[in-house]
Amino acid sequence: MKKLILILGFLFLSTLGFSQDTETKYDENLAKSLNADEYGMKKYVFCLLKTGTNTTASKEETQKLFEGHMANINKLAKEGKLVVAGPFMKNDRNYRGIYVFNVTTIEEAQALVATDPAIKANLLEAELTPWYATAALQETLKIHEKIAKKKI
Repeated sequence: MKKLILILGFLFLSTLGFSQDTETKYDENLAKSLNADEYGMKKYVFCLLKTGTNTTASKEETQKLFEGHMANINKLAKEGKLVVAGPFMKNDRNYRGIYVFNVTTIEEAQALVATDPAIKANLLEAELTPWYATAALQETLKIHEKIAKKKI
């Protein structure tokens, strides 16, 4: 009998814990402001940056183009068009970095990619694909500003 009571108690507590995990703290205003669907998700365009075909650029030219690349990243982020960007660590696949664009179509993302000096000069190549992820991703930069001691 004690075993049965213990098992029932355990099952009750497990069920209680599970029901607490599935409760949502839905904020309709926040969801609407982020264009979230009923799952809290939205469409983005994911961009994989790879090494481009330009292998003849001088060190000075490359440095200038990458300064423009960084300035463009900051501009797009301030406009709300770019929610995540960052480089990959050294790898053998020629992967250089990623962008996550806050747009819903490849065409919109292509127009944004065309503003990147390093891509225009073929130092980088962009591969674009639609992506579905949390709408909260758009809040990343606001949080990042609060935790970064230095700007890149």
